[in-house]
Amino acid sequence: MRTIGLIGGMSFESSAVYYRLINEMVRDHLGGIASAELIMHSVNFAEIVALQKAGDWKGAAHRLATAGQGLCNAGADCLLICTNTMHLVADDVASACPAPLINIIDETSKALASAGRRRPLLLATRYTMEHGFYTDRMRAMNLGLEPMVPDESDRATTHSIIFDELCAGKVVDSSRDRLIAIIEKAKAAGADSIILGCTEICLILDPDHLPLPGFDSTTIHARAAVDFALGSLPLSAAAE
Repeated sequence: MRTIGLIGGMSFESSAVYYRLINEMVRDHLGGIASAELIMHSVNFAEIVALQKAGDWKGAAHRLATAGQGLCNAGADCLLICTNTMHLVADDVASACPAPLINIIDETSKALASAGRRRPLLLATRYTMEHGFYTDRMRAMNLGLEPMVPDESDRATTHSIIFDELCAGKVVDSSRDRLIAIIEKAKAAGADSIILGCTEICLILDPDHLPLPGFDSTTIHARAAVDFALGSLPLSAAAE
């Protein structure tokens, strides 16, 4: 079994989901009490958020690249950045580390295309929805995807729910209702699916019980890591 390296802590609420999902998937594959070989570097999220707010993406990239290098030195055979937003610096992290980085955007895009979806709504942090790195990369994969993002007001609502509630371990029923209303609006505008494009959104939305088919990026990313660890995904594919 290959060793998975997790760059986590952004937030630790979703990193705990990664840990659970990866180990459950390995146990399901191998049976008994099998679990994953993995290493995690959990950063102080407050420091990362300060860099985000300051627009210091170079500093954030350096911080995560250093964590990735440490994981590789400790024996990680692949790397995952356990957050969608920080994939804004994924290429910098990948270029600084010898182990292949499994990109959450790529894996989510492939899952959407495989399911025949073409017009997904991206629900995520403001950085992910507005900086373009996520939707641009999806389009560049030439899978026929034309992702949508909510309007400005709904982007602000989603961002606030993520940072003020979910990252702090709060799941509020009224906020779930607000997110579902955003999804209903997107459905009326032509969306055919929903990307849970923040690794905390799975804490409040069940992808199987939404007005449109949901694709949970956290679960998709964890499954790709397990496929890699168990040999289903070759090194070359993960490095692409």
